[in-house]
Amino acid sequence: MNSTIRAGIIGCGAVSSTHIEGFQSQQGVEVSWLCDIIEQKAATQAAAYNIENITTDYRQVLAADEVDCIVICTDHASHPEIAQAALEAGKHVLCEKALAATAEGMDAMCATHRKYPDLCLSGVFQHRFEHAPQLLKQCIEDGLFGRILTASSHLYCRRTNAYYEADNWRGTWGKEGGSALINQAIHYVDLLAWMMGGIKQVSGAYENLTHGNSIETEDTAAASCRFKEGALGTIVTTTSANLGWDPQITITGTEGTVEIRGEKVVRVVLKNKEQETELSNQLQEGIALPGMRAGKEYYGDGHNAQIADFIDAVRKRRQPFVTLESARHTVDVILAIYQSHQQNRWISI
Repeated sequence: MNSTIRAGIIGCGAVSSTHIEGFQSQQGVEVSWLCDIIEQKAATQAAAYNIENITTDYRQVLAADEVDCIVICTDHASHPEIAQAALEAGKHVLCEKALAATAEGMDAMCATHRKYPDLCLSGVFQHRFEHAPQLLKQCIEDGLFGRILTASSHLYCRRTNAYYEADNWRGTWGKEGGSALINQAIHYVDLLAWMMGGIKQVSGAYENLTHGNSIETEDTAAASCRFKEGALGTIVTTTSANLGWDPQITITGTEGTVEIRGEKVVRVVLKNKEQETELSNQLQEGIALPGMRAGKEYYGDGHNAQIADFIDAVRKRRQPFVTLESARHTVDVILAIYQSHQQNRWISI
């Protein structure tokens, strides 16, 4: 591999700017190709970021000898096909959430990656790189909250009919694989599963309560879950709330409780009051670090850190921080909630 790593971005929608800027900010990295099925989208981004090559066919990016890695920013259902083709072409892959829209797509992606274990394949879960989730995960592992009893992830936000109708893949089972859960809430489901050491069983339900014929999928969902370590929890989300973006994470154990809402530490309660003050200060100091944001406000400040980790993994031929198996677990949880609703039973993961 050349000392300079060259990347291709496939899909030039809303999140593509975040990835372009993230890759261009890394030393010894260039974005050399942009691809979108709508040529004007690729052309607009190429002009804005001084990128030489554009195409409407992702296969042209994969055929370029100078391309070392690609970023997949397309609709969910197309992720496995593009990722598999990229691996077979010898390219490293960073794939936006969700890795796949179906279990079959997820299986196919994983099977192909097993054939090319020296290539890096990572899913984008940028919030894992932020200070507060990393600190909370460490506190859980260190037993600061005692035995964990419950842990919950709630996301309330608003998406209009116009939002869903703007792109033909949104609000569809075939291309998006769902809606509120697999697109908006997935990042907070990921944090919950990652911090808690995994989810082993879910029972959930979903409905389209306010979006009528604009979507065929869900705008509201709720699930109960059993974690691998024994605790119970809930996952709740809606895109029909009169709120812009309101995520909440709550963890309660025998020795303490922590609740974070958006960028505010709502409460930290520990039996050990010195530890309580210290943790509260550490959490608040680490939330919304200035100058770290990339893209939309609710993207958080983890994209650049994940991109840096991915590039380092490519260079050193090591596993990325967000492994394929770890990213897959989050997709499996989401798909299990859908399956639970459809079959009216608990689903094991």
